[in-house]
Order: sequence, then structure tokens, then C-alpha cells
Amino acid sequence: MNASRPGLTGRNFPSAEEEAQAAQPASLYSGPESAYRLAFTDTDFLLREELRPVRMQLELLKPELVQREMGIESTIVMFGSARVLPADEAQARLAQAEAGGDEAAIRRARTALEMSHYYEEARRFAGIVTTRSREHDTPIYVVTGGGPGIMEAGNRGAFEVGGKSIGLNIVLPHEQAPNPYITPELCFQFHYFALRKMHFLMRSIALVCFPGGFGTLDELFETMTLVQTGKSRRRPILLFGRAFWVKLIDFQHLEDTGMISPGDTNLFQFVETAEEAWARLAEHYGFDLPDDRGGAHAEDM
Repeated sequence: MNASRPGLTGRNFPSAEEEAQAAQPASLYSGPESAYRLAFTDTDFLLREELRPVRMQLELLKPELVQREMGIESTIVMFGSARVLPADEAQARLAQAEAGGDEAAIRRARTALEMSHYYEEARRFAGIVTTRSREHDTPIYVVTGGGPGIMEAGNRGAFEVGGKSIGLNIVLPHEQAPNPYITPELCFQFHYFALRKMHFLMRSIALVCFPGGFGTLDELFETMTLVQTGKSRRRPILLFGRAFWVKLIDFQHLEDTGMISPGDTNLFQFVETAEEAWARLAEHYGFDLPDDRGGAHAEDM
């Protein structure tokens, strides 16, 4: 076969990587003020204001190409607060607060312990998703924001059953390091919130939202707006903890006052446990049936 002859398939030009490694600055032009650098290795150039469109394209392309190369087509996104603690850590903080005798600190610690059950449900749900979809034609990967709290629980649940999961971390003025349970080759860092949220939705077959603050609400309502307006395909949106959500947002009031259309409250469903959440998804997609249909890469953004 001719294809086995290197001369017929070799590169005609060196790769960009080879050029970058081979390039040596001329002695007269090696100072910081010199423009004598390859454009794609010149950080000062790439960080110019005028290069924002290029940086945005790179931030779109990098996670897309990596996931495509790893065969990832379907994901379940898990949103939720970075402040929700694992039960053991919450219990330890309560004991510490009680030892200190500060009533305000004790109340906060008790609330944190109550909320910690969401960490455990998120952890179990991620484990169920990873285990139950492992044999599907299209396995489903858990994706989170990559931080602590509910995000950590999602990645941890997948990790503990030997699965891979994705973390879409973001640079913030305060600390926001990735949690230790993300699959390293699927741990991404973002500068642009908009592109991070776009990647949350590109491959998602469902969005599972746990209690959270402003960031969680931003992610939830952008998703519901895209579905409501027809800019994104409809898919299950599950809200963990009815009591939390109905106290936070009076959805019925929005419908009664005409701020949303009748039936818009059907865009989401409340669930309480990991098993219930999986059952809702299994019913919607026909998971666990003999003729498993799997998922599909949702090119809907």
C-alpha cells in the first residue's frame, strides 16, 4: 500500500509546535520591548484588548475539542452552592460552635448541617448516573462548575464509582480552586462566564439544580430562559428540594401575574432524592429499557 510510505503522507511544513520550540530570539531583539516573537507564543500580544475575540474563540474551542476527542456526547449538569458542606464537616463545625458557646455561630452551624444532606444527595446522584449509564451506547458524564460544595459532591460521586467527570472552573477574584475529584484531562479553566455557561449546556441531556445562591440562580434562569424562548431544546430540569425553592421563588405568583406564560412552571420538576431524580430521567429517556436509546450531542447553542 502506498500509504505505508512516509514520503507520501509526511507534512510539507513544520507544525506550529515545532516552530515554537525551534524559535530562538535574536540576541539584538531578546529584550521585553522587542516584537520579535511568534504571534501565537507572544502572551503580551494575545492579551491585548483587540484580541478578545480570539481569546473567546480559544475558550470555546479547547473544551469542545478535548471532549470530542474523548468521545463525550452526553452530560448531566449539576448546579448548586459552593457553600454546602459534606455531612461530616458540617457536624464537626457544629461541635466546634457549640464548644465556643456563640449562639449565632451555633445557629449557622445547625443550618449548615441541615443543608449538608444536599451534598450527600448530589454525591449519590452522580454515582448513580455514572454507574447506571456506563453500559449505555452513549455514556453520560457528570459536569459541574468544578469548585467546592455541590460541585465537589458531583465530581466526587462519579470518582468514587470509578467514573470520569468534567469540571468547568472559572477565574474569580477570590479563591476558586478546582476540587480534587475532577478527571484531570477534563478539568477546564474559564475566564468568560458566558462561554462557561455555554459549555454547560452544549452536551447536556438534563440539568439538576441544588440549592444555591446568585451563581446557581444565574445558571438556572439562563437555562430556563433559553428553553422557554425556544433557543435551546427542551430537556429535563430538576430542582432538588421543593421546600427550598418554593420559599425562595413564588413561581405561581409569576404565572398568576402574567409575568410568565401558563404552563411555564412545567419547564421544571421538583425532586427530593437521588433515586427519584434518576427515575425521572429514566422515564423521560427510556433508560434501563432493553432498547437503550442513549443520548446525543446537543448542538443547540
